[in-house]
Amino acid sequence: MNSEEFDQLVSFFDSMARTTWLASIHERLKELSGSWNHARVLDVGCGTGRLLLRGAVEADHLSGVDISSEMIKASQQNFFLHNLAEKSTFVTGDAYNLPFENDSFGISLSTCVMFLLPEPEKGLAEMIRVTKSEGKIAMLNPAEKMNQQNAFQYCKEHDIQGFEQTAMLKWSNVSTRRHRYATDQLTSILYKLGCEEEKHEEVLDGLAIITVATVR
Repeated sequence: MNSEEFDQLVSFFDSMARTTWLASIHERLKELSGSWNHARVLDVGCGTGRLLLRGAVEADHLSGVDISSEMIKASQQNFFLHNLAEKSTFVTGDAYNLPFENDSFGISLSTCVMFLLPEPEKGLAEMIRVTKSEGKIAMLNPAEKMNQQNAFQYCKEHDIQGFEQTAMLKWSNVSTRRHRYATDQLTSILYKLGCEEEKHEEVLDGLAIITVATVR
């Protein structure tokens, strides 16, 4: 998908970020990424800024980058409505070429983004580049068992219906056409790119993986 296609999906992605299942994953990912107190935090593929809002009071400054200019506008509006505009910077940009200096952030996040890239390792390398030594990388990626059949079964078992089910099934469908990961595969990639102390936690009954790593 290109930036214009994502521009048309602002409402969908904003609603998806507020589903019960993804909101709970966002909260858990934030917990696993460590304290945001006085930190500079980046979200790559920030969408409408919902993940960053969870730690906006704690953090020193929050930055978001997204390929979609309409997503960036929505993020800016959300932070303005929460009286947090002065603590945030949102810019249109490419995950392969982040518009930030080396070692700019203490925590860098990415959810539902890296697996979409034709070359995810290039995006991960950029995240690591802009993160300080001893800083944290935190991601959400679909696991190997993620597919539409398993996602539908999960929704059935957990009584997930309506838009919440639709959003998960769309995510699962895209996952099967892009990238899915095993934990040892993620560990190998992150180590090669300059990270250590990886921690993986399965979510959605193993359909997806939260990964947190420390930059060397």
